[in-house]
Amino acid sequence: MKFDGTETYVADEDLKIAVNAAITLQRPLLIKGEPGTGKTMLAEEVAGALGRPFFQWHIKSTTKAQQGLYEYDAVSRLQDSQLGDARVQDIANYIVKGVLWEAFDCEAPGGGPRRRDRQGRHRVPQRPAARARPHGVPRLRDAATVKARHRPVILITSNNEKELPDAFLRRCFFHYIRFPDKETMQAIVDVHYPGIRKQLVQAALECFFGIREMPGLKKKPSTSELLDWLKLLLAEDIPPEALRSEGHQQAIPPLYGALLKNEQDVHLFEQLLFLQRRGR
Repeated sequence: MKFDGTETYVADEDLKIAVNAAITLQRPLLIKGEPGTGKTMLAEEVAGALGRPFFQWHIKSTTKAQQGLYEYDAVSRLQDSQLGDARVQDIANYIVKGVLWEAFDCEAPGGGPRRRDRQGRHRVPQRPAARARPHGVPRLRDAATVKARHRPVILITSNNEKELPDAFLRRCFFHYIRFPDKETMQAIVDVHYPGIRKQLVQAALECFFGIREMPGLKKKPSTSELLDWLKLLLAEDIPPEALRSEGHQQAIPPLYGALLKNEQDVHLFEQLLFLQRRGR
């Protein structure tokens, strides 16, 4: 397996190396970067390029690791017991597979030779004992081992909002997606909008990067927001002249709601424009 990028995702050489290194090491790839820089899309593109199905697991602060493997639906079992359903005798009827279990069970093609010493696996309950613990979790009599048919390629994305423990980081291969420069951004735009007028893209990029460089901005516009903005500019047939002016920007850009996402940044932008006009 080797990831060489795709026709719909612009990946630089460092990112390709990081993906392939994680595959070789059989380690999760931890991807960090600004929101909207294509971290989640990368996972989808890697799955497509390698011919693998894509499983997505959204993690919250309250998420437990076991939930990725399975969850025990105690509520449904209690309801069935009250109705006299015979299904309650088998706990397997109330084990809900998590995303990792689904990935383990997947009949994905390829993947190279399987290594038993590093193969992913986890244990799941099979049958309940006659008695249950006071807190409602059944005492398990035995368990089965679920092995991955093909070792999953795991990508973990983070916006760096919370510090990750060292023990977790030690088990990952790390890569930070730097924000694209103008040339890379031009290539990204060409992928999403082939044949778009170069004058419009050039004017839009100048305006976009000018906004990102503004001091004190609470939320800088991202790549995905630039693409949304361009889509609106095309739909409304906004000419390039409406996005540029001589010297500094003289007015807030059209359809700015695709780029500036809170009132503080809009107010800051208007203040800076006012000060620029007074200083001329």
